[in-house]
Amino acid sequence: MQKILVSRCLLGHRVRYDGGASGPFDQLQHWLDEGRVVPLCPEVAGGLPTPRAAAEIPGGQGGAVLDGQAAVITTDGEDVSAQFLSGAYQALELVQKHGIRIAVLKANSPSCGNLLTYDGTFSGVKVSGEGVTAALLKRHGVLVFSELELAEAVAALAAQP
Repeated sequence: MQKILVSRCLLGHRVRYDGGASGPFDQLQHWLDEGRVVPLCPEVAGGLPTPRAAAEIPGGQGGAVLDGQAAVITTDGEDVSAQFLSGAYQALELVQKHGIRIAVLKANSPSCGNLLTYDGTFSGVKVSGEGVTAALLKRHGVLVFSELELAEAVAALAAQP
């Protein structure tokens, strides 16, 4: 049975930076009931507490963080790139361990955003880009969807051998 990496906040776990959750969602619960879900919050796995200061990537590009060309900075001015990178590589280890080819990650997150992230100004402005974990997983061939794209994730899963 094909496993799916899922952001823990989307499963109703209170791990978001503000101590909240974003789920649960019926489709994710269905996959959980089937035993398909491998849950992870990359930020918590990387060593950050809950709650924690909001963080953004100036420029909004997780790939640049992977390449050492950008940093993840909190509202307090702290560089938390090391924790974000640690969580991303832990996600990659889970993907490799379980043969995962599909992930459903939290939209707009500096870790998990797959299409948009915040621009680093803490002004609510979003830019095209992906979070650190999403960028790393995509580089390794994982199809990354957000909770706004569950129908697309279902279709991709159905197309998997």
